[in-house]
Amino acid sequence: MGDEQYLTGSLLIAMPAMPDPRFSESVIYLCAHSEEGAMGLVINRMAENIDFAELIDQLDVDVPASQTGLPVHSGGPVESGRGFVLHSRDYECEGTMEVDDGIALSASVEVLREIAHGRGPEKRLLALGYAGWGPGQLEHEIQDNGWLHVAADDDLVFGAGISGKWTAALAKIGIDPAQLASNFGRA
Repeated sequence: MGDEQYLTGSLLIAMPAMPDPRFSESVIYLCAHSEEGAMGLVINRMAENIDFAELIDQLDVDVPASQTGLPVHSGGPVESGRGFVLHSRDYECEGTMEVDDGIALSASVEVLREIAHGRGPEKRLLALGYAGWGPGQLEHEIQDNGWLHVAADDDLVFGAGISGKWTAALAKIGIDPAQLASNFGRA
């Protein structure tokens, strides 16, 4: 598979018949995809039982009360205690990984500290955990009609309206979810 066939920087959209309930109606931003596997963050599911203020408190970072409202997403079932910030390229710290021309990924306490103090990236999405696939696994799931994919855009990735992201991602490729069959066969 050539680099042009990898989906880094794209969105995965779960099909209605997704067999894994953890990914039902999920939209995942793919941070990395290569012959070694894939890694992404679910961008339309909120973390349960924790908010930004509690997370920052656990990390022992002083935060002005005005900066505690950042939503915390559930990025996926792998390493659910590990934090990631998907963000615009206007910010970089040690260990920041460029995903594509406009989006980067940071996993340091420093980026959280900057955000907590009203600095840091202009656009950001904080997630705990990630979704991961071994070599060839994602390609197999796509072939089995588990996922669709579409080019990412800032509105879908960073925009509000968590509950509407799945429908909006499908609409971006001209699909009405009501017209999708919930079970698929293979020819």
